[in-house]
Amino acid sequence: MNKNLFDFKLSTTSFIYPDNIIPNVKKLGSVFDEIELLIFESMPLKVLPSVQEIQELKYLADEFGLTYNVHLPVDISLTAVSKSQRDQAVEIILNVLDLVSPLDVTTHTLHLEYQGINIGIDKDWYKRGFDAMGKLVQSMEKPDIISLETLDYPFELVEPIIDKYDLSVCVDAGHLIKYGYSIKSIFEKYHDKIPLIHLHGVDFSKTPPRDHVSLDKTPGDKLVDTFEVLKKFHGVVSLEVFNKKDLVSSLAWLDTLFS
Repeated sequence: MNKNLFDFKLSTTSFIYPDNIIPNVKKLGSVFDEIELLIFESMPLKVLPSVQEIQELKYLADEFGLTYNVHLPVDISLTAVSKSQRDQAVEIILNVLDLVSPLDVTTHTLHLEYQGINIGIDKDWYKRGFDAMGKLVQSMEKPDIISLETLDYPFELVEPIIDKYDLSVCVDAGHLIKYGYSIKSIFEKYHDKIPLIHLHGVDFSKTPPRDHVSLDKTPGDKLVDTFEVLKKFHGVVSLEVFNKKDLVSSLAWLDTLFS
């Protein structure tokens, strides 16, 4: 597949092959415009990429002419009930941002997990999210390098946080399809603040539906709105799958759709 086939930049994850980040980038770099660096784990600290690995990733970016986006750790939470855990999350995120800074990353994707019982009326969750995000961005020169990802709750819940701190948005199309939310409404409202779309299939033959699979597993009628958004999008689209089989079939689906 040619890199210039789409109006958007095409990306995929750094875990297509069951190996570390660098071997994956070496195998994928000639095919993709960008690689999504999965830094899911942060504890213990030794699981983070080393300074030497970051330097090699920088070299590979120059060699292949590619860029990176970073998925920040998911083993921490800015909305945890424990203040010490929230403070630890802020510290770890800042450390990761500093670690990857030589890579000139497109965006850094962050989960803001909803841990309330009743969606939309948990004032304590709002306060925790606002306070922790405030501590995070006060140490950042450009808060918009952080993209809050659409997860399993209505995205309207985090819009006040996005607006207050001038954050960006990572639209996870697969999550929106899985949970029945509208991609069009988010794109229409935030299109200038969306650097990245996560794209993956959702298999509704499973209970519950299984996401992060090949795109051809998704019923066609559930992809219509996503396709309309992709035709207007000029940022980065990351095929967020985690094995070669799902990646190859997803690429074939995209090729058919846009050819």
